[in-house]
Amino acid sequence: MNATDWLLNDDGTCQICKPVREWELLREEYRFYRFLTEVEDAVIQASDDTSLLPDIRRLVRQLVLNSYWVQTQYLEASPQTGVSVLILYDEIGFPLTVQTVTFAPGTVSTIHNHGTWGVVAVLKGREKNTFWRRTNSSDFPDRIERVGEKILEPGDIISFTPNAIHSVEAIGDEPTITFNIYGETNSKNRFEYDLETATAKKF
Repeated sequence: MNATDWLLNDDGTCQICKPVREWELLREEYRFYRFLTEVEDAVIQASDDTSLLPDIRRLVRQLVLNSYWVQTQYLEASPQTGVSVLILYDEIGFPLTVQTVTFAPGTVSTIHNHGTWGVVAVLKGREKNTFWRRTNSSDFPDRIERVGEKILEPGDIISFTPNAIHSVEAIGDEPTITFNIYGETNSKNRFEYDLETATAKKF
């Protein structure tokens, strides 16, 4: 199965990205600390959030491909919420957060954006991403509409621009485990959307 890279844009469109040849990313010892350093370099050198995403996707794929340690760093899904998050790195002053997320089968997230760039790699299980966009209604500025969906398989990577809106569902009979990396979140721009009331609240 060929792994695929995707980019979800602010308007809800999802495009396939130029494939990376995995054999070019093989390293004998590619450790987490080196990954963090190279991501920080990419963030510093990038002119904007969207331009850095190809570099981050490549680095995430390189880490997942070469690091057995990363593949084993996750929690069992919470029996109460169906979701567990393991923070791998979150340091004050460092412009990113790295974590793994476990969804129990059938668990569905809220509809949300992240208020920053993000890259998510599926490690195990399957995940359905549903894509949304604002309708630009003058009466209801936070009303959204469904644009499409993608089912992500192990090895697939999806990246997000800061205002891209999505929801996720773990499908199949096994938990879905993802490796997630996000930039520095602007809490003023991160929202959770309510379809019924056509409103949004801080998330």
